[in-house]
Amino acid sequence: MSLDFRQLLRQVTAALGEQEAWLVGGAVRDLLLGRATKDIDIAVAGDALATARGVADRLGGAFVPLDEAHQIARVVLARSGGWWLDFSTLRGGVDEDLARRDCTINAMAVPLAAALQPGWESQLQDPLGGRRDLRDRLLRAASDTAFGADPARLLRVIRLAAQLDFAVEPGTRLLLRRDAALLGSVAPERLRDELCLLLATPRAYWALRELDALGILARLLPELEPARGVGQPSEHHWDVFDHLLHAVEAAGAVLGQGAPPWVSPEALAPLPRPPELAGYFEGVWGGVPRGTLLKLAALLHDVAKPETKAPDAKGRIRFLGHPALGARRAEACLKRLRFSGAATELTCALILHHLRPTQMSHQVIPSDRAIYRYYRDLGEAAIPALYLTCADWLATRGPSLETEPWLGYLRRVEHVLDQYLYRPERVSPTPLVDGNDLMAVFDLPPGPLIGRLLAAVREAQGAGEAATRSQALQVAARALERWGT
Repeated sequence: MSLDFRQLLRQVTAALGEQEAWLVGGAVRDLLLGRATKDIDIAVAGDALATARGVADRLGGAFVPLDEAHQIARVVLARSGGWWLDFSTLRGGVDEDLARRDCTINAMAVPLAAALQPGWESQLQDPLGGRRDLRDRLLRAASDTAFGADPARLLRVIRLAAQLDFAVEPGTRLLLRRDAALLGSVAPERLRDELCLLLATPRAYWALRELDALGILARLLPELEPARGVGQPSEHHWDVFDHLLHAVEAAGAVLGQGAPPWVSPEALAPLPRPPELAGYFEGVWGGVPRGTLLKLAALLHDVAKPETKAPDAKGRIRFLGHPALGARRAEACLKRLRFSGAATELTCALILHHLRPTQMSHQVIPSDRAIYRYYRDLGEAAIPALYLTCADWLATRGPSLETEPWLGYLRRVEHVLDQYLYRPERVSPTPLVDGNDLMAVFDLPPGPLIGRLLAAVREAQGAGEAATRSQALQVAARALERWGT
């Protein structure tokens, strides 16, 4: 246990006084595994809501009632390192309470005060054999009613297995398959949170395959179902459905979470990872880490291909318009799951523009003008779109990845990133003139024309064609002449 963890337990124990309290669930599991944890579950005898409110007042935290009917509340200690303390009321004895939990490795408890003492494991309550399952690296349901009691556990068990790199016990798999239909009763916010936690793990691809095999994925993301078995042109190694799942796997590789078995580490080594972007994908956007949104976009980026599949005049299969339609389909999906507006907007922008990096130019290295337009049009999505296209490229070719085209694209990514990192005056140039300048010099009235002229000037700056006020005004004059104004 870390010093911070011990200090926190001492403070909570002091705040509770003589009240019976047990450290339960994931905190006990993580202590036994030697894993760091920020989420602490405490079961108390008596009113958990009143207890949590008192602890929040004593420790200067925020009190959040989670389920008043079942006496569950949270204390958030944001200023003390981001700890979450979840309090619940013991129903019956501690063994009865543990029997109602989701899986055996979360059905262990130790008296809260004892958790501070050496040899605390001797006081461990483990009625369901959770410690044995920890040793065997197994996820086992605590009872055959575990998922009926809380269907969100259908996702939670697979997510935990992915996070811990555990297997799911065969009997538990039968229960998951039996109860899959119950997922529809779960609040969208809880589905969203579990999906995000699942996608964040390096084993996200495995978890999605497990959910699919158990009949849960189709209920979580019905938008994926039409993609199953939809064939693609010969350059694609997998059909649309498998391509989407492998794109998540490839996105994990792009994020540095390990190479899939079908991609050599050597192929991933040249991926541009500039130090200036260290921590970029761990950063949060709209309440979700960017890396998780990258995987979410990878999972949904071709979701409209089944609707747009059609032969062209030469009989070749095309999916014309699938990025735009896919962005609309994804938007409806993410709104249903209650993603924030910012997270939804970024994910849909990635889907809308997922082909843009490969379409910037016929040359490996795009022009300055093309790069300016790319950053202008994509905004916050510009950098993750470069990496999404890397994942899409890998999941398109699969084991048949050709080295030279792939390395050529990576050279493009590196060059486009370099412009953003080292030549910001080209990507987002400082204005040389404003609307008042243009109106005064060219005797123009206010209106949309001024905006068009300013855009033309900024693009010329991005292309390296205007670096002074005089040059900017020359650009505007030529634009007025072209437009016949």
